[in-house]
Amino acid sequence: MRDDFLATPLQFLKGVGPRKAADLTRAGLVTVEDLLYRLPFRYEDRSRMQPIASLRPGHKAAVLGEIKSAHLAITRRRGFKIFHAVVGDGSGAIRCTWMNQAFLADILKPHLAVVVFGDVRLDSTGLHFMNPEYELVAEDLSGVHTGRIVPFYEKAGMVTPNMQRRLVRQALDDLPPTLPDLLPLELRDRLRLMPRRTAIEEAHFPPNEAPVDALNAFRTAAQRRLIFEEFFLFQIGYAWRRHASSTELKPFVPTVDDRIRASAAKVLPFKLTPGQRQAVKEIVDDMLQPKPMHRLLQGDVGAGKTIVALLAAVVAMENGLQVAFMAPTEILAVQHYGNIARLLSQSRFRVDLLTGGTPGPQKHAVTAHIERGTTNLIVGTHALVQDTVRFHTLGLVVIDEQHRFGVVQRAALRAKGLQPDVLLMTATPIPRTLALTDYSELDVSKIPDLPPGRTPVRTWVKPESGRDEIYRLVRDQLDAGRQAYVVYPLIEESEKIDLKSATEMADHLQAEVFPAYRVALLHGRMKPDAKERIMQAFVAGRIHILVSTTVVEVGVDVPNASIMVVEHAERFGLSQLHQLRGRVGRGPWESHCVLLYQAPWTDEARERLKAMASTSDGFAIAERDLELRGPGDFFGTRQSGLPKLRTGDLVRDRDIMEDAHREARRLIEDGGLTAELLRFVQQRWQQQFGLIEVG
Repeated sequence: MRDDFLATPLQFLKGVGPRKAADLTRAGLVTVEDLLYRLPFRYEDRSRMQPIASLRPGHKAAVLGEIKSAHLAITRRRGFKIFHAVVGDGSGAIRCTWMNQAFLADILKPHLAVVVFGDVRLDSTGLHFMNPEYELVAEDLSGVHTGRIVPFYEKAGMVTPNMQRRLVRQALDDLPPTLPDLLPLELRDRLRLMPRRTAIEEAHFPPNEAPVDALNAFRTAAQRRLIFEEFFLFQIGYAWRRHASSTELKPFVPTVDDRIRASAAKVLPFKLTPGQRQAVKEIVDDMLQPKPMHRLLQGDVGAGKTIVALLAAVVAMENGLQVAFMAPTEILAVQHYGNIARLLSQSRFRVDLLTGGTPGPQKHAVTAHIERGTTNLIVGTHALVQDTVRFHTLGLVVIDEQHRFGVVQRAALRAKGLQPDVLLMTATPIPRTLALTDYSELDVSKIPDLPPGRTPVRTWVKPESGRDEIYRLVRDQLDAGRQAYVVYPLIEESEKIDLKSATEMADHLQAEVFPAYRVALLHGRMKPDAKERIMQAFVAGRIHILVSTTVVEVGVDVPNASIMVVEHAERFGLSQLHQLRGRVGRGPWESHCVLLYQAPWTDEARERLKAMASTSDGFAIAERDLELRGPGDFFGTRQSGLPKLRTGDLVRDRDIMEDAHREARRLIEDGGLTAELLRFVQQRWQQQFGLIEVG
């Protein structure tokens, strides 16, 4: 349902030669549709002409007048020329100066009418315009560059904003009076969306009565219509995929009775919080449906996601199904295995561990148990997706810290079962907007509360000069029988950036600062067995201070650790700092997180650390992190589910994405998918949004 003119390559527009076409292509502008859906990034009101006599320095102004005189001045600087013109109206005259634009001598000639727009300046000779925008006036003032609210576009190579403005105007003039619309009529009428053709016109060249503040906030009816259209088309693809997958039924649907409820209650080490109870209900309700579950469980650090997943696992195992529990690191997998095996020790279920570090003979025995079905729950790393691992009746897949796995790894584990239920878990709170993009086909459960007895961590932001004070605080904690983390961003000294070496500082802390306590170093380049020995010693209390890189960011659980010092905290992202802070505060005593920064630090770094000190709410921190970093950097480059957007902004337009998500799901569930929309999803969806791998 694509209009022929919109599909026209830009190289066929008047004034677009091969060089400009190449620059436009590099900017992602290939067709007329690409050009028209690249909205201006700001707008200026040049619609109101001022008498020259009323001009004041320091203000932008537009004037209409006659060119009284014009001349090109040669300077002493070789090849540098200055073009001067005097523009007058009935109230007075003003000088206009353009630096090194000699070509204007052939355009701006005396006696021609012109509109000039720019900053009014004052010097010793009086008021003047420096390098103003200009437009020669023909019979009316409905110009492109002046005499109206003027759009500004990002530069595309050698194609300037002025050139783009002319191209857009030319394309709009050639656009048919009505355009086909992928949005269903009922939806447009109910949401009172303006016609597509009108929205495109007014988003580029708004009527002069349009409020400029609303335009620059992208909140006019025209802009919102185009943003909603893009978000809706993005969401309809996920909604359709979700609906299509729901037709695949599980070969065995679990049930829940009093016996299974009693079995689940036996593994509970504590009373569930309201948030945990709600999450368990949503997950188990999904598991009892004939279609496979695809659910994301979000919970802040220490919210108790593992016990929620374990209760779901008990339901699956009581129904004769196997459960696979995959973690991103060996440390975390071993920890999960220890906790789960302890909680299920009085049950009839067998729990095994499989990681890359599992010895060969043991690995062979474990894989044999998995294939025979005598292993009920297998905890492991990406080793679980190897071809040698075959399941007997895999019915539930739990993937912890799932964003650390690639799409292919997640899909490979899911493919080992017969339409298994899938539960993804993350302790990295995901802003609602991003959850509606990368995980749009998933249902989402949240655990907003923390287990009883958890004390909020006190967070301190301190400069490097406060190190002695911080060491005293660490010593007080150690003297009280607690343990400490000291986290560094790097392992080795770097010549390019001034970061302390974790290795050297571990030696320094042991020899000179805390000689009475045992200090150990942990980092990602160590062999798995060495990391495991150190972590076990830290858990057992034989190590008092663990100097580490961010390998401790996720999942490490040492309740006796009550203080963390993060070196060069200004170099860490907000979500990473929040994950690190979550390693302390897991016991009953007051805990501390000290963020040491080194000057100079950026305004953004100051905002990050300020946010950390002001709240312990991971979801609030995630939203702030999204605002500061933008969606492209929130997850890092491994994510493949973020759409390539032309009109919308995931931070600015969160409310519109919410609306689009709701409307797309409603349309699919009501059976209102039109043939045109289905064709778009099947033929153009992935290409338009740049989604090569999703799921």
